[in-house]
Amino acid sequence: MFLAPGPGIICTHGSGDHKIRRFSPLLLIEMLAVGVWVSLTVSVLVNRSPAEGLQPIDPAVLTEGAASEEWFGIYFQDQKVGYAVNSRAPIDGGGTLVQHRSAFRMAAFGEIKEVVVAASAVLNTEAQVQRFDFFTSSDPVRMAVRGEVLETELVVELHQAGEVQTVRLPIDAPPQMSASLSQWVATQEEIAEGSVFRTPYFDPVTMAQATMEVRVVGTELLSNGEEAYWLEREFAGATTRSLVTPAGDVLREEGALGMAMVRQRAEEAQTLPTGAAPVDIIALSAVPLTGKLHHPRKVQRLVLRIAGVEPDRIMDDGPIQQRTGGVVRIQSPTWASIPDVPVVDTDPATEEHRAATPFLPIGDRRLVEQAEEIVSALPTRRAAVKALVDWVHGYLVKAPTVGVPNALEVLEVGQGDCNEHTALFVGLARAAGISSRIAAGVVYSNRVTRHGSFYYHAWPEVYFGPEGGWVPVDPTFGQLVADATHIKLVEGDLARQIEIMGVLGRLRFDLLEVGVEEDPGEAG
Repeated sequence: MFLAPGPGIICTHGSGDHKIRRFSPLLLIEMLAVGVWVSLTVSVLVNRSPAEGLQPIDPAVLTEGAASEEWFGIYFQDQKVGYAVNSRAPIDGGGTLVQHRSAFRMAAFGEIKEVVVAASAVLNTEAQVQRFDFFTSSDPVRMAVRGEVLETELVVELHQAGEVQTVRLPIDAPPQMSASLSQWVATQEEIAEGSVFRTPYFDPVTMAQATMEVRVVGTELLSNGEEAYWLEREFAGATTRSLVTPAGDVLREEGALGMAMVRQRAEEAQTLPTGAAPVDIIALSAVPLTGKLHHPRKVQRLVLRIAGVEPDRIMDDGPIQQRTGGVVRIQSPTWASIPDVPVVDTDPATEEHRAATPFLPIGDRRLVEQAEEIVSALPTRRAAVKALVDWVHGYLVKAPTVGVPNALEVLEVGQGDCNEHTALFVGLARAAGISSRIAAGVVYSNRVTRHGSFYYHAWPEVYFGPEGGWVPVDPTFGQLVADATHIKLVEGDLARQIEIMGVLGRLRFDLLEVGVEEDPGEAG
């Protein structure tokens, strides 16, 4: 996620080596594949400002010269779905204003989503971010992020669900963002094939901080006889590749699942095909299974062989999910076997799982009042969790959503997919004093295709004390205990879910063993 696109890369001929002066855009829709997981009309955020707080960027008063532009067509499996444009302009007093906008279409379960992104950043003369604005929108979900880099912290304002939250993130050094990578790379030594660069990096979509690694991994001879460089970037397990000419033109950028951005003329970039249905990102991200599960929602025991990725990409999280070598075993407990405990959890060891986060604003009056309405009269945690699962399952309209789920916004909007069900459940549970966390991974379904596959999914886990441990539930499916086809890859908020990008398009399973309830009911 990672979703913020950035400027391009230009190299100049030196004496054998080439110095990189500008950096290619991070692949925009690569970041959306998790949300399926993550997120995105727009009047650009720069002109929208609260009475107090961080000041927005106003390009009209900053620039002192004409902006340069680079246009790209956005492709999904060789089908054009949108465009992107990056621009740079000098600002008064030195430094650079960089801006980005993009628009594209994608489908989820056949429903077409229009996605728009806008971003601006002010860089100083050393190519370091000073301030930034970022906005993403795909109805009904919107998110805006505004930030300022100070000496030892990054101050971020998150605008979502009609509320503004201020988050202060400690930093050891100014982090780069997609908008600043161009000038940062320009400050590096001359590079050649095999060169590697690393820098702190901040993603405004997921609020994640990690190290960005840039590698020059190879060369390619073009049809005109010129040599181009392949650059590979890795952030939180997600890898993107760019093909760049010695003259500095970005020819192509590639990510998982056949996603690409291709440099084009402005008119060509904005010309979209008519008649063709957008590629469905849900079907595209399916995880194949050798073998078939006939009643997935009733599976209590499942043994799979992991293929296509390193086995440690699958969590070893006993007792429910255990991984030994290249085999993962899941044994779902029965609801009756879970020990009952008081509703409110007071265990200091799980305190962080009752705390607010930028996307789980559990102190908000609306979340607190709704949680109290659901669980206040209930005597035990089992009863409270059942009530929360039933309420969230029944309250939310089931609809594919492209966006960053915020529990408060989900409560207000009243619709969403697994991400929204999970965010709302965890927000309400924490507001009620119940320790809860987000799990993300894959789940099996034979509703999307006749043969069935695993698909990327999110669900909550609830703590039932030292004896009961963490128990997976699934309000999307209305399950008190999530069935054993829920294979966990990560746990935590969006900053951790980025890691799933590293297995997109590669993960697959072989079915070894399966056990179902005696009354399987209908297939899920």
